[in-house]
Amino acid sequence: MSRFPTVHFMLSVAAPAQFPPDEGAEVAFAGRSNAGKSSAINALTQRKALARTSKTPGQTRLLNYFELAPGQRIVDLPGYGYASAPPAERAKWAPLIDRLRARQSLRGLFLIVDARRGMAEEDEGLMAWAGPAERRVHVLLTKADKLTRNEARAVLVAAERQLAGRATAQLLSAHSGAGVPEAQRALLAML
Repeated sequence: MSRFPTVHFMLSVAAPAQFPPDEGAEVAFAGRSNAGKSSAINALTQRKALARTSKTPGQTRLLNYFELAPGQRIVDLPGYGYASAPPAERAKWAPLIDRLRARQSLRGLFLIVDARRGMAEEDEGLMAWAGPAERRVHVLLTKADKLTRNEARAVLVAAERQLAGRATAQLLSAHSGAGVPEAQRALLAML
């Protein structure tokens, strides 16, 4: 049985006036382009194609809202770093991301990091963007199935050392499902 049996796509936000009402609770999913944000969303919601996945970086170009249950939402943000979107389109994302940060309903951030790459300077910047300490940050080290057990363990230890208590971290494989229940619990705790 799915933890989110009524999950559905809600809306895409391309302009500040399109945000849903600032009530309830929402958690943002953010990370570098092609880190596995959409795959993580699909794995956590136990839906194969709720969020569109692609091998081409930069396919998420709007803020995509998914309603897990009444008053509980996740927001899939455009990836940062390399993105195939034109520069003019990427420039439109900054005001939307800033508006999202100001919302009272934003309760936390799931920072998606490709476990094979580790945390980068941009990831640190996003943790700072998350803002006040009341907003929890949970780092998903995705694509863990592409690492050996020893490599995965080393990546997790390195991430926890780098985070130094500012966020929680875990390994996740959307492909095998490893880490999905733990990530679901972290998401529910934020909501």
